[in-house]
Amino acid sequence: MDAIDRAAKMIANSRYAVVFTGAGVSAESRIPTFRGENGLWRRFDPEEVASIDGFMRNPKAFWTFAKELILKTKAEPNAGHYAIAELERMGIVKAVITQNIDGLHQKAGSKRVLELHGSLKFVDCLNCGRTFGWNDIIDKIETGNVACDECSSPYLKPRIVFFGESLPKDVLREAIDEAKRSDVFIVVGSSLQVYPTASIPFIAKDSGAKLIMINADPTEKDWLFDVVIYGKSGEILPKIVEKVK
Repeated sequence: MDAIDRAAKMIANSRYAVVFTGAGVSAESRIPTFRGENGLWRRFDPEEVASIDGFMRNPKAFWTFAKELILKTKAEPNAGHYAIAELERMGIVKAVITQNIDGLHQKAGSKRVLELHGSLKFVDCLNCGRTFGWNDIIDKIETGNVACDECSSPYLKPRIVFFGESLPKDVLREAIDEAKRSDVFIVVGSSLQVYPTASIPFIAKDSGAKLIMINADPTEKDWLFDVVIYGKSGEILPKIVEKVK
């Protein structure tokens, strides 16, 4: 029995499967990743453009970088996203825990999505409190003139977790609870390098869950998984769904 067959059997027999996704899933929708050979951190200093201290010093640096984030909100889900949503519709996957901020799981039809690092859906003015939808400020980003329409402040912050900020406690608590409840925990497209989120799969393992890894490349944590499959999630997950059916 090959790894895909073993993963499919494990998922089909589960009573409470949970999926955990990282940037690798979105990369297959042609969204630039942050790390890796062609990652955004090769071109941008994360301390300058993605930390809360850097943002408060120079919000314009972030909004220059944000032109790259526009790609995330214009992208479409790929076959991997749709396969995960299908497993949820089948009643197998109970929750999707994601490190991604692009909203592609929701676009694909997933209903229960826990966004550990926030999302780009809304932007708040830190000066006057006005809230904007991301689409409302895309023109501002593209022209490089990002400021609040109400108070002219440049401190417009998307609801994503910057370096130096804590994860949303309620979302993190819920994600940990889901990991503890799971009997099969599926990691897709994550090298598990960003903490504390990277510890969540191992909370599932400590609670008795079987672990499945689907990733393009080997990771340092592969030895902890019961099944490891290398390749594109958009190719592997649909095959697993068909075998589960």
